Amino acid sequence: MDTARAPGSEPGEATEAPVSAALGPKVRSAARWSLVNTVVLRLGNFATGIVLARFALGPAEWGVYGLAQTVLLVLLSANELGVGLALVRWEGDPRRFAPTVLTLSTLSSGLLYVALFAAAPAVGGLLGTADATEVLRVMCLCVVIDGVAQVPGGILTREFAQGRRMLIDGLNFVTGTAVTLLLAFAGWGAMSFACGAVVGNLVSLIGCALAAPGALRFGWDAGQARALLRFGLPLAGASMLALAVVNVDTMVLGAALGNVALGFYVLAFNISGWPVRIISEAARRVSFAGFSRLAGSPRALAEGFARALGVLITGTVPLCVLLAGLAEPVVRLVYGSQWTPAAAALPWLMALGLIRIGGELAYDCLVAAGQRRSLFLVQGLWLVALIPVLLAAARLNGIVGVAQGHVLVAGGLVVPVFLVALRRGGIGLGPVGRACAWPFLGGAVMTVLVLGLRGPFGDGPLGLAAVGTVALAGYAVCVLPSRDFLRGTRRAGRPAAPVPPARQDVR
Repeated sequence: MDTARAPGSEPGEATEAPVSAALGPKVRSAARWSLVNTVVLRLGNFATGIVLARFALGPAEWGVYGLAQTVLLVLLSANELGVGLALVRWEGDPRRFAPTVLTLSTLSSGLLYVALFAAAPAVGGLLGTADATEVLRVMCLCVVIDGVAQVPGGILTREFAQGRRMLIDGLNFVTGTAVTLLLAFAGWGAMSFACGAVVGNLVSLIGCALAAPGALRFGWDAGQARALLRFGLPLAGASMLALAVVNVDTMVLGAALGNVALGFYVLAFNISGWPVRIISEAARRVSFAGFSRLAGSPRALAEGFARALGVLITGTVPLCVLLAGLAEPVVRLVYGSQWTPAAAALPWLMALGLIRIGGELAYDCLVAAGQRRSLFLVQGLWLVALIPVLLAAARLNGIVGVAQGHVLVAGGLVVPVFLVALRRGGIGLGPVGRACAWPFLGGAVMTVLVLGLRGPFGDGPLGLAAVGTVALAGYAVCVLPSRDFLRGTRRAGRPAAPVPPARQDVR
C-alpha cells in the first residue's frame, strides 16, 4: 500500500494527514500568490509571442520551436524519475532525504541529456524537422538544470512559499525573454527560444537555491533511494504518458505535414493553453500539496477536490467559450492576417483545453490518494487510443482534423475512465457533476450569445469587446447560484452521505 512516510521512518511515525483548520488559510494564500504569478507571467509571454510572431519569426520557425519544446517537455516529465514529488508528499523533515533525491535527479537528468544529445539528429529527421538538431541540443540543457532544481523547488512547494516562487519566476521570465528577443531580432530564429530558456532556467535555479538555503547538498542512502524509486517510478511513467498525450500531436503533424502547418498548429495550441496555463498552473502549484494533506481523510479529500474543480471550471469556461467563438477575429487582430489559418483548429483545441484542466486536477488528486496504478492505466489508454486517431485525422483534415481527433478521444474515452478512477479513490460522480453543472450551463448561454451577437456587432475591436462583455454578464448570472459552494460555505455533496473509503493500489 502507498504510504506518506519518509523512507526509513518507523510505522508509528506516520500519522493520518490531518484535516486542519490551519491548512485552509495557508492554501488560500499560496493559491492567491500562485494565481498572480501565473497571470503576470502568462500576460508577459503572451505579449512576447505577439512581438515575435508579428516582427521576427514565421510559421516555419514556430514549427521548429514547437518540436523542440515537445521533446523538452517529455524529457522533463521523467528527468528526476518522479522522486521529487516525495519532497511534497511524504511526512517528516524533507531535508533528511533531500540529498538522496538531489543525487538521483541529477544523475537521471544528466543521462537523459546525453541520450538526447546523441539522438537529436535522428529525432529531428524522423519528425520531419532535420534542422532542429542544434535547437534540441541547446534547449534540452534545461533538463539538467531542472534536475538540479528539484530539491529547492520541491521544498518551496511543500512550504506553500508561492510568494518567493513569484519573485524567482519573474526573474526567470525577464532574463529569458530578454535573451530570446535580442537573439530573435538578430536573426537566430528558433535558436533564440532555446538560448532564452536555458538562461531563464539558470536564473530560476539560482533563485530557488537562495530561497531554500542548504537544499543543494548531495548525498546517498541506499535504503532511501530504493524507497524513493518505488514511489517515484510509477509517477514518472504516468507523467511521461501524460506529456506524450498532450504533445504527440506535434510529432504527428511535424512528420505528416511539415514545419509550416506545424507552426500554425503550435500557435493555435498555445492560444488554447492560455486558460490552462493561467488557471490550471496556478492551482497545480498548490493542489498536490493540499490534496496530500487531505489524503488521510477520504471525505475531506472528496470535498476538497469537488470545490477545487468547481473553482477551476468556473474560471475557465468563459475564457474557452470566448476564444472558441471569436477564434478567427482574435487571431487576425492579435497576431496578424498571416496567422489566420491557425484559427480553424482553435475552437476544438479550446474544448480540449477545458478537458485538460479537469484531467490535470484529477491527476494530482489521484497521486495524492495513492491511485498510482489507476493513473498509469488511464494515461496509457489515452495515448494508445490517440496515436492512430491523430495519424488518420492529420491526413484527412490537416490541423483541424488533429484537433478534432484530440477532442474525440479525450471526451469520448478518457473522461469516463478518469471518472471511474476517481470513484475508486473515493470521489463519486455526484460531487463532480454538481461542481461542473452551473459553469456548463453558463457556457451554453455564453455560446448562444457570442454566436448571436457576433454578426450585428462585427469583428472589430469594439465589436469584440461588446460581444465579450454581454456574454460574460450572461455567464455571471448563470453561475451566481454556485457562489456559496465556490467560497467553501456549502459542500458539493449531501452532508449525510458518507464517502466510501479510498481503495489503495497494491504494489
